[in-house]
Amino acid sequence: MEPSRRRRVLATAAALLAAVPAAVFATMSADASVPATPPGWTLQWSDDFTGAANTLPSGANWIFDTGHGYPGGPGNWGTGEIQNYTTSTSNIRLDGSGNLRITALRDGSGNWTSARIETQRANFRPPSGGKLAIEGRIQMPNVTGSAALGYWPAFWALGSPYRGNYWNWPAIGEFDIMENVNGINSVWGVLHCGVNPGGPCNETNGLGASRACPGSTCQSAFHTYRFEWDESVSPKQFRWYVDGQQFHSVNQNQFDATTWNNMTGHAGYFILLNLAMGGAFPNGVAGQGTPTAATVPGHSLVVDYVAVWTAGGGTTTPPTTTTTPGGSGWDAYTEIQAEQATSRSGGTVETCAEGGQDVGQLKNGDSLRFSGVRFGSGTATQFVARAASGAAGGVSGLVEVRLDSPTAAPIGSFAIANTGGWQSWRTVPANMSGVTGTHDVYITFTSGQPAAYVSVNWIKFGT
Repeated sequence: MEPSRRRRVLATAAALLAAVPAAVFATMSADASVPATPPGWTLQWSDDFTGAANTLPSGANWIFDTGHGYPGGPGNWGTGEIQNYTTSTSNIRLDGSGNLRITALRDGSGNWTSARIETQRANFRPPSGGKLAIEGRIQMPNVTGSAALGYWPAFWALGSPYRGNYWNWPAIGEFDIMENVNGINSVWGVLHCGVNPGGPCNETNGLGASRACPGSTCQSAFHTYRFEWDESVSPKQFRWYVDGQQFHSVNQNQFDATTWNNMTGHAGYFILLNLAMGGAFPNGVAGQGTPTAATVPGHSLVVDYVAVWTAGGGTTTPPTTTTTPGGSGWDAYTEIQAEQATSRSGGTVETCAEGGQDVGQLKNGDSLRFSGVRFGSGTATQFVARAASGAAGGVSGLVEVRLDSPTAAPIGSFAIANTGGWQSWRTVPANMSGVTGTHDVYITFTSGQPAAYVSVNWIKFGT
């Protein structure tokens, strides 16, 4: 749902509305758990949205997108959608019964609000020669006809290089696992890639297909939406499913080598859930601007679970990730690039004056996570970071190391203030408690002021 939809109309909409439902899929309760992992697959990540009613989903799993676009990115999220995304539990909450509810609301002045979240992790991809599956069990907003005009729910994934750039779409790839507009009984599955407009993915429409939900309508019941990226076959393939029934596929032979590598050769993808209102896709299908005065607010996208599995192959680390020799996490004693963090909260990936990229202008509460950092049997007692700061006078903060949890006690830290500019780099060492073995490393940022105070190029550890 990024700039992909600026002009999407989908000439085949009329035919899609007439699609006949297929066989009924097995019925599950509204609060079903993540399914048991089938033989040959490994569960990599999941969230079944268990928690107290009227609380937010886990901040350890999700980043909350707010407003009308990413800072420095295209307005209205590049799609023309009109709502303001918030973190209010009126717009996004756990329902206490194992579901996430994202609700679109309209105030007395006609302003719409809703919510959008994306996974902290941005490295979902298949192991070399293996398969990746991203799956969610979802009920679309239960509203149809004129009352549904403008509703645009989506379950999708974006290539990790989009974070901090926001202008490299569609080259970095986008998998729309489930999209729907205007309360139509249909699920759209779409791939976006290459260049815009035109290119091998026919942008801005993308390469898509659609069908009616099996049995019950998409709006009246939960259905399971699944995307698979399969590198175990030749040619490599992307596939889309609803309730176990495949309805769309795209294979590597449809693309030139550069296009394929641009969307599959990076660190992986992050997953998004959102409920937009209005924009190019619903407007194009409706043949008019949406939402309208007849659109009824208060309907919700309901998500039972999201899960990611892999199967077969070797490492899940892409061959381009040179900081992970051997394909099993990071070597603690080599430079670990900040922009290649497994997940990131806050900061902006930017061009670094020393070459490559850095994560710029981090502030209180931000963090970087590096999964599987290998310290080995030797004891690491020193933490080193390449850092810079253009913070204003009186603004400073700590750069901290924590193990296995962002809320664990820091094992080492250093303080930093203005170094002469955001690209005026310094190598800053700090002592820390001895570490051995393999750990998820969290670099956290703590300050008494709300302003950004540090940029990070790389980190490493020493004995």
